[in-house]
Amino acid sequence: MTIACPDHTDGLESLCRTLAEKARHAADSLAIAQTSAKNAWLDACARRLLSEAEAVLAANARDLQAAPEYGLNPAAIDRLTLTPARIRAAATGLQQIAALPDPVGEVRAGGVRPNGLQVLKVGVPLGVILFLYESRPNVTVDAAGLCVKSGNAVILRGGKEAMHSNQALYRILASELPQHGLPAEAVQLLPTTDRAAVGHLLRMPELIDLAIPRGGESLIRRVVAEARMPVLKHYLGNCHVYVDAAADPAMAERIVINAKCQRPGVCNAAESLLVHTAVAETFLPRIGTALRARGVELRACPASRPYLPDSIPATEIDYATEYNDLILSIKVVQSLDEAIVHINRYGSKHTDAIITQDYSAARQFTSRVDSSAVMVNASTRFNDGFELGLGAEIGISTDKFHARGPCGLRELTTTKYIVTGDGQIRE
Repeated sequence: MTIACPDHTDGLESLCRTLAEKARHAADSLAIAQTSAKNAWLDACARRLLSEAEAVLAANARDLQAAPEYGLNPAAIDRLTLTPARIRAAATGLQQIAALPDPVGEVRAGGVRPNGLQVLKVGVPLGVILFLYESRPNVTVDAAGLCVKSGNAVILRGGKEAMHSNQALYRILASELPQHGLPAEAVQLLPTTDRAAVGHLLRMPELIDLAIPRGGESLIRRVVAEARMPVLKHYLGNCHVYVDAAADPAMAERIVINAKCQRPGVCNAAESLLVHTAVAETFLPRIGTALRARGVELRACPASRPYLPDSIPATEIDYATEYNDLILSIKVVQSLDEAIVHINRYGSKHTDAIITQDYSAARQFTSRVDSSAVMVNASTRFNDGFELGLGAEIGISTDKFHARGPCGLRELTTTKYIVTGDGQIRE
């Protein structure tokens, strides 16, 4: 679906307003949609993703062919790439969302007051969500599935580098909505890559309830600066792995390699390694050899470099950087306390891990590290909605209101109180 947008500012604003008004109307209907209808839509979309995978891959190939024009690095190209396995994973994500309890209408607290009033706190949709994202076309599927199941209409705005892929996926998702009694405009794809359209939508708080940016720091900062509605976001994924004095070295090696190398271009990949001085002499040469074998560039502190002869000196900027690449900053710390202070200073409150067999150290780390997810003897890569049993996620929030960590179905709802009486009045 490609629609030519008017060049004139008024025409573009009008198009965006029409899109938002349709989403608002759809949200009103979707809020009362039956769970069975939403689940049937999810299952149908999952089946079509599998049956039409070749067409989706062909659209993705067009985007990949154009990737050099946009100056995408290897990590960005990896995020852009769809494969049969990634399409199957997206379909599985939809099926998992269908299997999850519907958060709309869910009673989350309640009781009867002494005067006989029945008080219930129930889940309700947020309304209309503007979802802005870059590169990863599989996110189109996750976002649409989560929003519809949680009763929210969604306006999708993907990056120009994934335009053909997003359109192919959107056609599948949107065409199935009326087939299951759901409003056709519950899922809409912004039909222009004009950046000005985003600004228009961010100035429509009367129609859009929440903006969710998922992409690079510049996109997120722009959305935060311009949005007149709440924004759910994380700026950076500067994630740490701390190898404690009581770490199992074989376990630590497996986790560090996985956290850094499995997919270096994603937000829950490790960017910094902290090693306790008591194990630095034995662990650093070991992990350095394993990382270099996988093409990782090491940027090390002065205390680390004697054990990492091929490393380059780390700077203060390195400790605060999300590389999204095969680059890792490394620092030797004198204590657990120093590791925690370093993480809270340089980290992005996203995901941080400790490798230790010391229960007390693990308890201190999980209590004092201020991040959306803290891992003990596990890779940072597990801070992901799919891996944590949410079915899928629309993003990972490092905010503290209203949601934190992977945002799945429940995080895309709010609550209302329903109070039922039989004639009570307040004295």
